Amino acid sequence: AHKAQKTITFFKPKLGHMVFPGREFCGDLDVIDIGIPDTVLDDIEPTHWRNSPSIWPHGFPWPKHDDHKYSRGHVVIVGGADDTGAARLSVKSAMRAGAGIVSVTTPTEAAVIYKLTLTGAIVKPVRDTGAFCDIIEEPRVAACLIGPGSGINGATREKTLAILRNKLPVVLDADALSVFENNRDLLFSSIQGPCLLTPHEGEYKRLFDFTGDKISRARAAANISGATIILKGADTVIAAPDGRVAINDNAPSTLSTAGSGDVLAGFSVAMLARGLSPFEAACIAVWLHGESARSFGQGLIAEDLPDALPGVLDRLLQMERFSYG
Repeated sequence: AHKAQKTITFFKPKLGHMVFPGREFCGDLDVIDIGIPDTVLDDIEPTHWRNSPSIWPHGFPWPKHDDHKYSRGHVVIVGGADDTGAARLSVKSAMRAGAGIVSVTTPTEAAVIYKLTLTGAIVKPVRDTGAFCDIIEEPRVAACLIGPGSGINGATREKTLAILRNKLPVVLDADALSVFENNRDLLFSSIQGPCLLTPHEGEYKRLFDFTGDKISRARAAANISGATIILKGADTVIAAPDGRVAINDNAPSTLSTAGSGDVLAGFSVAMLARGLSPFEAACIAVWLHGESARSFGQGLIAEDLPDALPGVLDRLLQMERFSYG
C-alpha cells in the first residue's frame, strides 16, 4: 500500500485511519466537512469512537467544594516486595489523577522502602491474605489496583480473587493478569463487579486466544471476561463488554518506556475511585496518559508522567470552561 503524506476523508475519521497498520500509511489526516449532518449518526448508532473529552458523558470528575479525601475516593494499591518501583509509580499517579487518599499494602519486609519514598500515601504492611482482606473490606475503600510489581505468585492470585469476591472496582494489570495464564477461566468467572484489565499484547496472548484485528480482539476479550479491556499500544483500544469501543490516537512514541503502564494503571484506578464506570474511567485515563507524554516532549521517562499531568488538567479545565461558556 502507498504511504501517503496526507489523507483526506469526509465527515468522520474511519477505523482504518485510527488503528495500525492503516494509521501508519495515512500521513496527516484531514477530515473535510461536506455537509453531512451529525444527525445521521442517530440512525447508524455507532459503537466506535475516537477517544477525546467530547465522548466522556460526565466529563472529568473535578473536585467539588464540599469534597474531602474519602469522597474523592480511597484507593488501595497492592505493592510487591521486589519490584517496588512499579507500585510506587502507580501510587503517585493515582494521587496526581485525583484520588483523595491512597493506601499501599506491602509485604512487611519491603514496608520501609515504601514508607521512605511515599510521603503522601498510607503504607500498610500485611503478612498474609487475611490481613489484606481486612484492609480491602473497610467500607471507605472505593477501588483497588493490583499487578504492578506484585509478582507472579500465589499471593498475587489470592489477593486478586479476594478483591473480586468483594466486588470492588478494580484495575488488574501486569502480574495480576499473567498469574492467571494457566487458569484464565477462574479469573473470568470471578469478575462480578466493575473491572478493568490493562494488557499489552504479550499479556493479552497469555489470557486470550482471539486473532484478527485489534478492535475485534479487544471486543472479544471484553465479552468473554466481563471486564472492560484496555489493549495497550500506540493505538490503544478500549472495549466494554457491551460492545462499545474507543480508539486512542494521542499517544506519542516516547511512551514506549518502562513504567509507563504502571502510571496508566494509577490514572485508571483514580478514575474508578471517583465513581466512574470502567469504560469511562479507561477513556479518561488513557487520554490523560497520552496528553501527559505529549506535553512533556522528548527524553520522557515514566516518572515524568505524573508530574506532567497537572498542566494537562489545567488545559482541560480551560477547554471545558470555554465549551460551556
